[in-house]
Amino acid sequence: MNTTISQNKAPLILIVDDDPFVRMQLRLLLEREGYRIVEAQDGKAALAAFEQQPDIVLLDALMPETNGFECCAELQSLPNGQTTPILMITGLNDQESVDRAYEVGAVDYVTKPIHWAVLRQRVRRLIEQTQLQRELEAANRDLQRMASMDGLTQIANRRRFDEYIAQEQGRIRRMQLCTGGRSSVYLSLILCDIDHFKLYNDTYGHPAGDRCLQQVAQLISSVVHRSGDLAARYGGEEFVILMPETDGNGAATVAKRICERVRSLAIPHESSQKGHITISAGVATIEASIEAEMVNLVTLADQALYQAKQEGRDRFCTIVGNGL
Repeated sequence: MNTTISQNKAPLILIVDDDPFVRMQLRLLLEREGYRIVEAQDGKAALAAFEQQPDIVLLDALMPETNGFECCAELQSLPNGQTTPILMITGLNDQESVDRAYEVGAVDYVTKPIHWAVLRQRVRRLIEQTQLQRELEAANRDLQRMASMDGLTQIANRRRFDEYIAQEQGRIRRMQLCTGGRSSVYLSLILCDIDHFKLYNDTYGHPAGDRCLQQVAQLISSVVHRSGDLAARYGGEEFVILMPETDGNGAATVAKRICERVRSLAIPHESSQKGHITISAGVATIEASIEAEMVNLVTLADQALYQAKQEGRDRFCTIVGNGL
């Protein structure tokens, strides 16, 4: 079956062989099949050419200096090296050489003199398998992302938050054990609640309520910009921000900014005394220690949030505890 490949999507093949005549033969054959080609005359050049992210590597086993077996092992250590198929081309067909080819990471091999019809089919099969594997991996990543994301607000969901806080508590515990508790490790959490949101839904309807949640969620996400921080929808009109390695002052600064930014959105809310949407927040911070009991950080933040609402809403309150 003849392969017809669009050039802008054509797979890229890296040919590694110290014999220029063999490289030329391989290039001409594979270019006729519609593939793009990059060549390398030795192992060192192959490692550099691999940065172009080929879809498959055709690798000569017998080369001076770095032979194909050594080069194959080195390619495996590079980014995407484990997922890029390497087809060894060798004049050796003894059991030891074949076993060694597979041991260093080759997925298949052909012997010299090259049977061109066999090579053509093996290249096509390996590329198709690799492309299918990458598509499956991308689909799995998308599924994992969707499973961890709140469908309405497009930020992390409760499930992702629960996973992350458990992960962070475990990390801190390990860190404290390794250092003997000699260093201070902080973990902060902000629990936010849109004020009088039920009244907002009753007044403006649920579609408007959904738009309000989306606006607030995106605002919170824009404020929480450190790579280690996580903003999530906790449930209903509640949002939570987990901030590793952040003390009470740092978390309070973020909570204050969120309250101010939500206020500045000026989303009308005629059923609220403020006349617009506001948010209340509870800030909880713990300083980890080996001896302390496990502390429910969400419970502490909820206590602080309750205090903020009791004091009139549209504000934040803080609470600090010891533990993990």
